[in-house]
Amino acid sequence: MPAAQPMRALDRLKKAANLVPIKKRVTLSDGEDFEFYCTPLTMAERERAQKDANSEDATAFALQLLIQKAKDENNQPLFRAGQVSELKNDVRDEDLQALMLAVITSENDVTEEEAKN
Repeated sequence: MPAAQPMRALDRLKKAANLVPIKKRVTLSDGEDFEFYCTPLTMAERERAQKDANSEDATAFALQLLIQKAKDENNQPLFRAGQVSELKNDVRDEDLQALMLAVITSENDVTEEEAKN
């Protein structure tokens, strides 16, 4: 019987990606938690957000990522591109920064299994 073929490098990377939605929790300035779901960032999503930001500005890029990736428990978007101005003008900067950071980083992630418990 022939030996099992080793896993191809690309297959190994795709398996490690584990692109399932992860529950994120951010404590807002009023002390309440804001929860949302997002998948880990891919290079294609990063490129799309940079293009949509039309700027080298890191804040505009991070805001585009938040809009593209933040979903509710039913995988529905929490924000629309048309809400950029409202997010910038009507939300505390520290809260918006915390949400954008949560999308970009993998720290304090709650796995899908933990979220169900």
